[in-house]
Amino acid sequence: MRKILIVDDEEKIRKVLVSYLEKEGYATLEAANGTEALKLFNEEAPDFVILDLMLPDVSGETVCQRIRGQSPVPILMLTAKISEGSRIEGFALGADDYVIKPFSPREVVARLKAILRRSNQDLLASRISYRDGELMIDTDRKEVLIRGEAVSLTPAEFKLLLILARHPDRSFSREELIEKAFGMSYMGDDRIIDQHIKNLRQKIEPNPKKPQYIMTVYGFGYRFTSKE
Repeated sequence: MRKILIVDDEEKIRKVLVSYLEKEGYATLEAANGTEALKLFNEEAPDFVILDLMLPDVSGETVCQRIRGQSPVPILMLTAKISEGSRIEGFALGADDYVIKPFSPREVVARLKAILRRSNQDLLASRISYRDGELMIDTDRKEVLIRGEAVSLTPAEFKLLLILARHPDRSFSREELIEKAFGMSYMGDDRIIDQHIKNLRQKIEPNPKKPQYIMTVYGFGYRFTSKE
């Protein structure tokens, strides 16, 4: 049985999430603050963490950073901070996804299930395949094959493709892609992402002007489509 650690200083929120998660067959652990969360995490080794950012002692960002420093366990952040900068910071610290308060418990459960599915796929397969093997990404060899032929990608191009392909149909802003691919210390123009995407399309798309894999989300960024 999967064990879920719920970290939130509001008891009402914890109880609602416990109710929904236990109905879905998950075991639950509760922490009302960051100190208790880290203690439970080390003692109980949960399979998933639902983490509020606004905690009364240790910040949610710090808790996320400490957990991520010792474990790849999936982390879903709960936040009342709606700015893009706050979301980007959360992803940079290692969060897998976020839900903005107030939220639907059903949405939290749906996001949790989706993240667990992705995590299982990433752990079980060193190859990511799309369109009956037309595009193959070998994560061990850091190699990309198009219709069985190896394609030469730069390290930055490979990182970006892997980030997008591991989260099909999810839209990423340019800022998020920069944080995930190059880290928070990157100080250049975020439009560098556009050039990397252009180069990727030239290498992996049958027709770069009508892309099948990497789609533009106008005014925002990019997403990888898994649909035919």
